[in-house]
Amino acid sequence: MSRILVVEDEASIALALEDDLKKEGYDVEVARDGDTASRRAQEQPWDLILLDVMLPGKDGFEICRDLRRARVRTPILMLTAKTQEAEKILGLELGADDYVTKPYSPRELRARVKALLRRATEDVPDVYRFGQIEVDFSRYEVRRGGQPIELTPTEFKLLAALVRSRGRVLTRGQLLDQVWGHGVFVTDRVVDTQVTNLRKKIESEPSQPRYLANVRGVGYRFDG
Repeated sequence: MSRILVVEDEASIALALEDDLKKEGYDVEVARDGDTASRRAQEQPWDLILLDVMLPGKDGFEICRDLRRARVRTPILMLTAKTQEAEKILGLELGADDYVTKPYSPRELRARVKALLRRATEDVPDVYRFGQIEVDFSRYEVRRGGQPIELTPTEFKLLAALVRSRGRVLTRGQLLDQVWGHGVFVTDRVVDTQVTNLRKKIESEPSQPRYLANVRGVGYRFDG
């Protein structure tokens, strides 16, 4: 049974989420303020965190940043009434995995939850090695020769998406959905820029990449 931490201060919304998710067979706990949520998220192992942005105490952005800094790798689905693209991108850059804007469809939310849980349990070892690089999913860290490489949350999610689909081509649209989330307006060029930045950090010859292959006119493939 997957364990989900719901972080929502509005009682009616929290109750509706709790009831709906329990009907789907999940084990659910609710936290109604940011400080409690930050503590509970680090005290217990969770399979998913549903995180509202507007909260008493710490807001959702602060919680997300703190968890990723603490190497908590639990998938985070952010819930907010905000509609500005900048707010969505900020949450994703801080390490959130997906984003749903209120009011949301319960069916859509259930689909997003299932997708994140499925992605988190795909058959990839906790530490995946290629060349001199180690991708440590349990520590949310990438190392070369045992030394940490500084990646942004977006760069790490991009590399993780490609590694999990190793040998298969991912279109730019698929990468946008997996890394930036549905409904966030960013262009294909952003994907290209992030791949270029990532190559500089993990490839021996970034101009002649060995691992992050460009499939012209389609997208990218991880060969490792």
